[in-house]
Amino acid sequence: MAAYPQDPGAPDAPYLAFWRERHLCTLTTLRPDGTPHVVPVGVTYDPGARLARVITDKGSAKVAHVLAAGPDGARVAVCQVSGRRWATLEGRAFVHTERERVAEAERRYAERYERAPSPNPARVVIEIELDRAMGRG
Repeated sequence: MAAYPQDPGAPDAPYLAFWRERHLCTLTTLRPDGTPHVVPVGVTYDPGARLARVITDKGSAKVAHVLAAGPDGARVAVCQVSGRRWATLEGRAFVHTERERVAEAERRYAERYERAPSPNPARVVIEIELDRAMGRG
C-alpha cells in the first residue's frame, strides 16, 4: 500500500488486509480544552458498515471526551503502525451502551485479537462513523 487516501467503505485489498492483522492501535480524542488525548486501544474495522469500534469502560477519559462533544459526536482518529506501514481511520465517534452493540464489538475484537476480552459489566463501545481513511505501506 502506497501513501494515498482510501474510501473507508471500500478500501483496497492491501489496506483491508493490514487492518485484519493483529496490531495495537491508538485512539485520538480531544479534551475539552482542545488538546489531543492519545491512548492505546484495540480497534476493529468494518468497512461494510463504515465503522470502527473500540471497546472500553464507561468511566474512561476517552468516553468522557466523546460524550462531552454532544449529540453530533466527537471527531476522532484511530491509527495503527507496523514498521513503515501505517493506516488511519477518521470520523465521528458515539458511545453506545446497548448490549447487542457491545456484544458485536466484543465478537469482532475477539476475532481480530484472537482472544475474548475480559468480562466487564461497565463495558461500552465507541463506534466511529468513518468519513476518511489513509495509509502508507
